[in-house]
Amino acid sequence: MNRSKQAGMARKTIIVLLIGLTLALVDRAEGQQPSKVPRIGYLTGAAPDGQLDRIEAFRQGLRELGYVEGKDIVIEWRSAEGKLDRLPARAAELVRLKVDIIVTAGPLATRAAKEATNTIPIVISQDPDPVGNGFVASLARPGGNITGLSSLTADLSGKRLELLKEIIPKLTRVAVFGTSISTGSNVQQRREIELAAEAFKVQLQYLDVLDPKDIETAFQEASKGRADAVLVVPSSVLISRRKQVVELAVKSRLPAIYSTSQYVVVGGLMSYGVNTADVDRRAATYVDKILKGTKPADLPVEQPTKFELIINLKAAKQIGLTIPPNVLARADKVIK
Repeated sequence: MNRSKQAGMARKTIIVLLIGLTLALVDRAEGQQPSKVPRIGYLTGAAPDGQLDRIEAFRQGLRELGYVEGKDIVIEWRSAEGKLDRLPARAAELVRLKVDIIVTAGPLATRAAKEATNTIPIVISQDPDPVGNGFVASLARPGGNITGLSSLTADLSGKRLELLKEIIPKLTRVAVFGTSISTGSNVQQRREIELAAEAFKVQLQYLDVLDPKDIETAFQEASKGRADAVLVVPSSVLISRRKQVVELAVKSRLPAIYSTSQYVVVGGLMSYGVNTADVDRRAATYVDKILKGTKPADLPVEQPTKFELIINLKAAKQIGLTIPPNVLARADKVIK
């Protein structure tokens, strides 16, 4: 073989080696590039300070699954601050940010998110009736881009009225604080309350609380209507101002029952409902599964497994109410 051919072969060998080395370096560099950090949107109608325990429960769920916020997951928090008409704009902000998943903290937030996107996965952290609200086709087969957890709030509304009757045997009139905004869960909730009211021969007075300014007015109307007690249904506005709600209940000397312990820990009389911290913590498992590739349509909606009755004896004493021993005996927690 002459020298020119040897030189040519050497050059080809060097070129092949250089190409191979370059490709190896490129592969290595690509392998070392940091992966995209998932971005989660969290949408709530309530003011953030009214959701701190729920938010912490969700964060705890993420931590238990190995996520470190700010490092391998980013959460974009958006709140309507109790002004429910702001929810569509907040949902649109999250869509513009191109978040990977939107977690919603209630049916009105879920509706806003649903109207803002039909592609970004939506995880319901709590919803009284996902099927009735039109968010999922069924609990077992959600379909679409929405899944999550049901809170069964509507199903428990009649039980709350029953508890009021147990602690106030002469109960004849109850003011119901909430919202008349039409949703499937509101219709079911009202039906459950009315069935219980009919059974216990109780008259109902429905009072809308659509804005914080409506809270004091509602208590005034309840007093004018000679209500014996108040039943507070789930509401972003009311939970945002729960301290004001429980203070006005004491001032009006009206026993009140709530759907969540968040009211009781700030001085409310009693609550019966789902253990909200457990449900919010479990919402993180949906986020994890979706980030790992499971489609929302393939994730069945789960129902709550933990319920709790909490009674505040200090609040009872403030309004001169004695809680019957048989009710106290059933309480999961008694605040003295």
